[in-house]
Amino acid sequence: MKPIQVGLLGIGVVGSGTFNVLKRNQEEIKRRAGRGIEITMVADLNVARAQELVGPGVTVVSDARTVIANPDIDIVIELIGGYGIAKTLVLEAIAAGKHVVTANKALLAVHGTEIFAAASAKGVMVAFEAAVAGGIPIIKALREGLTANRIQWIAGIINGTTNFILSEMRDKGLDFGVVLKEAQRLGYAEADPTFDIEGVDAAHKATLMSAIAFGIPVQFDKAYVEGITKLGAADIKYAEQLGYRIKLLGITKRAANGIELRVHPCLIPAKRLIANVEGAMNAVVVQGDAVGTTLYYGKGAGSEPTASAVIADLVDITRLHTADAAHRVPHLAFQPNAMSDVPVLPMSEVVTSYYLRLRVADETGVLAQVTGILAGAGISIDAVLQREADEVSGEAQIPQTDVIILTHDCVEASMNAAIAQMQALPAVLEPITRIRKEELN
Repeated sequence: MKPIQVGLLGIGVVGSGTFNVLKRNQEEIKRRAGRGIEITMVADLNVARAQELVGPGVTVVSDARTVIANPDIDIVIELIGGYGIAKTLVLEAIAAGKHVVTANKALLAVHGTEIFAAASAKGVMVAFEAAVAGGIPIIKALREGLTANRIQWIAGIINGTTNFILSEMRDKGLDFGVVLKEAQRLGYAEADPTFDIEGVDAAHKATLMSAIAFGIPVQFDKAYVEGITKLGAADIKYAEQLGYRIKLLGITKRAANGIELRVHPCLIPAKRLIANVEGAMNAVVVQGDAVGTTLYYGKGAGSEPTASAVIADLVDITRLHTADAAHRVPHLAFQPNAMSDVPVLPMSEVVTSYYLRLRVADETGVLAQVTGILAGAGISIDAVLQREADEVSGEAQIPQTDVIILTHDCVEASMNAAIAQMQALPAVLEPITRIRKEELN
């Protein structure tokens, strides 16, 4: 059977990895797919560099539309990234009857509903395993492997840059700014790391997992997003003393009145497997009613790990290329006409527990005032840790100390009100640090 022909848009880190792995393992891949898979056209602005990477026998052009217009191309791989031209090209490829493989989580998290609808109308597939957690096959697990389950929650370390930074902060006792510079020097963080450190990248991925897990439309605009820029070495140290690790988690959870979709730093019990995922690695925990807890761990980025996911999508499409569109696995696991309109909850309605750190004047009655405010808000305390007062010099200086409080579950709106009251106390000397806590039972 004639090999299926693929056009590649963008041959950067992931694109070159995809080309190399596909070429290196072509016989193994052909045995699995049932026919050969060949990248026969590449579009890249740097034509000379691209031609050098792919060698003779592959047509290299500067205009991606030339690839899309080629009637011999069956599948288009989009590895350009971003929301702009990538969206235009993906929709044009779909309109031209091409299947699409993409690693573009930002595009799908924001415009996925439009893109998937266009693909369904045209009878083509949009595959995106590489968009979440690199080489970890989490999309396939959620969409196919766990299809018997009513998914209860997902919690994932799905951004390697932030996990590397938090691991270094814990290991070396350094503050965020120092470790970020080191991460940039080592190539773990971009020159502009905003999407990573502010949680946006993780939120894109969590949005896609949430849609697949619960059969809701992709709704990135409803996600609560908080990064790691305000975390200090002191909080990581205190968390350790209390038996916890701090990780940036993407969380989506089925609640009584809707779906939670949130990204923020979390205290996780140190005994949990996911709490021990270090460096730039990724991990996702999924809780299903039938299977219980499952854990998926591996490299969440990089040339060949991400290429592994891209090529898995190419094989899937090759196998199903001639199948009736109605018999293919739906893009978001649920049939398009069976999607749910269950709302994504605002953060104020989310129920979780908390770590609070208050820098206070070391005076009699301060702790009683603080605990009184929490009690008045209906928030029960799990543990309190009070440090010895710092040494001070000079008559005008007041002895200061850190008070650390762990709470039981409460509604976020109640915690917000309690923090506002505590912050107004004269004895509270600095902005209160609040980190959410997830037991992941």
